Amino acid sequence: MISNIALHYISKKEESGEVVLRLGPENIDISAKITAFVDGLHTIYNAKGSKAYGSFSDMPAPGTNDDGTDVQAARFVDLMESYLGERQDFYQFSIQAANTLKNEIEKYDLEESGYLVVCHYEFMGGRYLLVAVIPVSQHYSVDGELNISADQHLDTNKLQLAARIDLFDYQQNASGNRYISFIKGRAGRKVSDFFLDFLGCEEGLNAKEQTQTLVQAVEDFVAVNQLDAGEKQQTRKELLSYCKEQKASSQDISMQDVGKVIGHTTTDTSGNEQDFYQFCQQQSYPIEESFPHDQAVVNKITKYSGYGNGISLSFERSHFGQDVVYNPHNDSITIFKVPPNLKEQLQALLANNSDDTIENS
Repeated sequence: MISNIALHYISKKEESGEVVLRLGPENIDISAKITAFVDGLHTIYNAKGSKAYGSFSDMPAPGTNDDGTDVQAARFVDLMESYLGERQDFYQFSIQAANTLKNEIEKYDLEESGYLVVCHYEFMGGRYLLVAVIPVSQHYSVDGELNISADQHLDTNKLQLAARIDLFDYQQNASGNRYISFIKGRAGRKVSDFFLDFLGCEEGLNAKEQTQTLVQAVEDFVAVNQLDAGEKQQTRKELLSYCKEQKASSQDISMQDVGKVIGHTTTDTSGNEQDFYQFCQQQSYPIEESFPHDQAVVNKITKYSGYGNGISLSFERSHFGQDVVYNPHNDSITIFKVPPNLKEQLQALLANNSDDTIENS
């Protein structure tokens, strides 16, 4: 359910370098199209694997007067609080936020442009404030007379500058370190520094490190249990399946739930049986009770894969050392039990090469 949404356009003039803010309409009707747009944006944002987590910084926002003297600029969190506390309406809040973003773009001297979307909505019992700059792309169409025309559209698939505030988490745990999530670009944080400065956000929980610790704990657990190769792989698949379900529903991983999902126990030094959750507690892994995870890290737990020099290879790790053998001395891989569809292609290739040889001779 959408409570409020605002749309403004920010661009930079090529001639003067001036950053221009064009304000959108004051009241946007929550039509079926708008609802579908926000649903799509929510889905695209959730699917982004390169997200980081943080919280609002305690530091005041720096700024300057026209005469160059320092002045404290309005912080995004204060503007948001003013809206949430009903001291100003949503449209005024969105305008102030847009001007704050405009100032950051000017400060960094960036070429950034696009539509700023600010949306307050609910989804599956959660309350969120999504702030995103959506890039614009051109597309072309042809009419019945074969006349070509160009138009612009919001390119949501190229979304990179976006953050979402979990309002329930923020209001119940303002001292936490994860109620803001944001897309972390492949090139690193430098790309989106100005966007984080605009929000006054500092990185907190490291989802990738937490997930890597979880994966390592699972590997330690199956090793202590002395499971055979098949049981180890099944345990890894149980973790992978659980993590995929949590990712699909935008839910955090719960270590207690993982303990229930992994259907094995081990014995501690006192001779008592313990499940995976109890094992992690005893070993004192540096891991949260619950956390948003990095699915890309978990995906690697059941498979090895790589690509380079025109070769792509992927196989389940249970095959390593048996059907797939790596020789580090000559840097080669031998594959036994070649997949049938690949085998057919190779046999056809050998047959064609044989025919070419006969024709040439």
